[in-house]
Amino acid sequence: MSDAARPLRAVEPLHAIDDRDVEDAWKSGLFGRAEHALAAGGWQAGSSGGFPRVYVVADHAGLGGSEVMLLRIASVLRELGVDVTAVVPDPSPVLVAAVREGLSVIALPARHPVTWPWALRRWDRTRPPGLLWCNGLMPSAATIGRRDRLVHLHRSPSGLRGLVARLARRGAVATLVPSCAMLEAVPGAVVLPNWTDRMRRADPHPDEDGRIRIGFLGPLGLDSGVHVLAEAVEWLEDCMPGRYRLVLAGEPVGVPEEDLALMEEALGPVAHLTHRTGWVDTAALFDGIDLLVVPSVVDEAFGLVATEAMAARVPLIVSDAGALPEVVGPRGEIVPAADPIALAERIAELTAGSATAKRGPLFERWFAEYSPGAGAARMQALVDALGVRTRDPMRSVPRPQ
Repeated sequence: MSDAARPLRAVEPLHAIDDRDVEDAWKSGLFGRAEHALAAGGWQAGSSGGFPRVYVVADHAGLGGSEVMLLRIASVLRELGVDVTAVVPDPSPVLVAAVREGLSVIALPARHPVTWPWALRRWDRTRPPGLLWCNGLMPSAATIGRRDRLVHLHRSPSGLRGLVARLARRGAVATLVPSCAMLEAVPGAVVLPNWTDRMRRADPHPDEDGRIRIGFLGPLGLDSGVHVLAEAVEWLEDCMPGRYRLVLAGEPVGVPEEDLALMEEALGPVAHLTHRTGWVDTAALFDGIDLLVVPSVVDEAFGLVATEAMAARVPLIVSDAGALPEVVGPRGEIVPAADPIALAERIAELTAGSATAKRGPLFERWFAEYSPGAGAARMQALVDALGVRTRDPMRSVPRPQ
């Protein structure tokens, strides 16, 4: 692996962490031990003393995973003393969220998704000096050929998107991806894993019928593996009647009609066991389930929902699609994608009494790799490598939340 493709690793693995250790870990300087695995030859630092500011550009108007990371990236840059501004479409949910976070914002009129890249490219013609952090493929493509750009891809590009990504990366100071699993599709990129906030989970209130609640959170569709999970629950009901319930949180997003029909057909036999919540607050969902399953059948670029479960100490099973095994690590519960029997058997094993033993190691991994402190340490290394100016040369990594 080239130096430019090495992941930004923030902290050393921890052998044992509990709630009391978070403060002690900070005091011992845990989050300051960043490995600056960034080769100078693989980066184009800002000229004339570095980039004076950073503009973080939204991929689209919604508030999906990449926009959540935009808010976190901009907030950490601000904490590090960087002059940072979020560039977002107006009107949009991401604009509302950025203002609520107290971020400096440039809102570009774009009432339709089609007009957003054109609005961005027009604004970029007269952009003041600074680094343009293109947080997704759309802003990266919209600003092809422009100066001082960083390309940050949150999805693995393939087909036409792969061609666009190759064109968009030309002349960029760097390309970032959230996992090592994406390096095959985006060679030469630097791995900057996503991070999530700490989630303090209440003791789950018991199911009224005494069933074990299997949770799912995300877009409902075949790519997410909802049909696989439904078949697994059907198998469990046949073997252990009355023991399990399925809780689906999310809605179909951009799902073709034929795929939606196949998913609903798979859910039919377990409709009486299924509670559909729509989109709900993640913490509220976690308080009402006993186990979370991420059964994706297409390669995931990261796995934000999985890290949220790890942060909340929710027992977790993931498929082996894309970066999911990388996220949960060697002590995670991993099953083959698109294999409902293997998934059902693993659910049965975990809910037979071993789930509690799996919570600690996954929380430790979240704390070391995907917590706010770990993300801030990596961001500090990135700021240093890119030559971004800061207001406070004695800055320190923000305290963990």
